Amino acid sequence: MFTLPSRSKPDINQIYTFTQYFPAMKKTFFYALIMVSVLLILGSCKPGQKNITTLTSDNFVEETGKGIVMVDFWATWCMPCKAMAPVIEEIAGQTVGKVKVGKVDIDANGSLANQFNIQSIPTIIIFKDGVPVETMIGIQSKEALVNALSKHITLE
Repeated sequence: MFTLPSRSKPDINQIYTFTQYFPAMKKTFFYALIMVSVLLILGSCKPGQKNITTLTSDNFVEETGKGIVMVDFWATWCMPCKAMAPVIEEIAGQTVGKVKVGKVDIDANGSLANQFNIQSIPTIIIFKDGVPVETMIGIQSKEALVNALSKHITLE
């Protein structure tokens, strides 16, 4: 059992810290701090989005005009959008050649958000030959997105 050193008179000028009582914890705390920092840095890095097209007002019609296109309307400040990002990336990687996946940053492309009446994000719209055929609002599971895509194209 740990006990604090006894003192007859408290010394106001001396401040004891946790690590003064547990010197071995200094090294462990330091390593834990480094690990947390590394994880935060790695977590904030954007993974490669080579299968995802950035859609803007300039290229939207061209990119969504042919075939099946799943478009994610999102914003950088939106936490649910960030939570959806790995799911979108996974679907984009698994449907290469069958489904085009695009993302619209609504802050940079407000006219597109207005055009499709985006009131909440994340909003996923599936287009077939340029026409919206399905809209999903809020966080969606991978299964829900795959099921929605499967209504319009065979995914195997």
